[in-house]
Amino acid sequence: MNIYTYIIRRLLYVIPVLLGVCAIIFVLFNLVSPDPTLIMLGKHASVKQMAELRAELGLDRPMIEQYFDIVKSAFTFDFGRSWTTKQEISEMIKAGALPSLTVTFPAFILATVIAVAISLFVAFYRGKFLDKSVVLLCVALMSISSLAYILFGQYFFAFKLGLFEISGYEQAFPDFIPYVMLPILILIIISIGPDVRFYRTVMLDEIYQDYVRTARAKGLGEKMILFKHVLKNAMIPIITFVVIRLPFLILGTLLIESFFSIPGLGGITLNAINSSDFPVIRAMTVLSAVAYIIFSVITDVLYTLVDPRVRLG
Repeated sequence: MNIYTYIIRRLLYVIPVLLGVCAIIFVLFNLVSPDPTLIMLGKHASVKQMAELRAELGLDRPMIEQYFDIVKSAFTFDFGRSWTTKQEISEMIKAGALPSLTVTFPAFILATVIAVAISLFVAFYRGKFLDKSVVLLCVALMSISSLAYILFGQYFFAFKLGLFEISGYEQAFPDFIPYVMLPILILIIISIGPDVRFYRTVMLDEIYQDYVRTARAKGLGEKMILFKHVLKNAMIPIITFVVIRLPFLILGTLLIESFFSIPGLGGITLNAINSSDFPVIRAMTVLSAVAYIIFSVITDVLYTLVDPRVRLG
């Protein structure tokens, strides 16, 4: 089977998966969640008022039609209008995607490169004081709430030292750069702990494989083994870890965007939650599900490029 046939086959598998995901989303938003008209009008609303609002929002239509609306939105990305702002949700997503990516994408790339480099370094000194110190530091970094990093960064680095902007955002390039530097730095610090622990574990799993012992027996140096053999063979779990996280870059980060007043998708989602704007929340849920499924297919294809032992099937 060639790679093009495999991609088409995997994309066909996406259809039933997406239909199932849409069914779960439909159940969560239409059957399990409380009546949105009651939330919007308050507990003192009359039955007539609730019925009128349900008709206005299209909630009185047959359930099967509402389900297929979700399915349609997953394939067309037409999510309707926001109940709160009355804007087209697709336009809101387009407007919020770039601000989110200006923060999350640089932070993700830098955190990944730094974490892999540190993991190779500590794997070289495995079991020694440096390795144990880095592991202890990673646990310490993971133990601190992300909210604490945000508040400390804004107060100390932005307010006290004046090194960064406290909050705000400019749409034009490069005007937005001063506003995203501190959020990027905070995201890197938040990511380093779990990333280094994961990559270190992957590296150590490979180091204790038979092929590494064979390479040592042939007289290869430890650095050559790490960079030429261990890193190459560790790429499958690394690719899985990296690619599966990519969809969440698009959706932004709720706390970071909220505290730094960045008009990204994270802030849009948080505002929708606060105002019970169900169409926006549902749109973000559908978007994240579609992105996750698509990037899962991309991950499977990338496996074959980095490891010839993986066969298409």
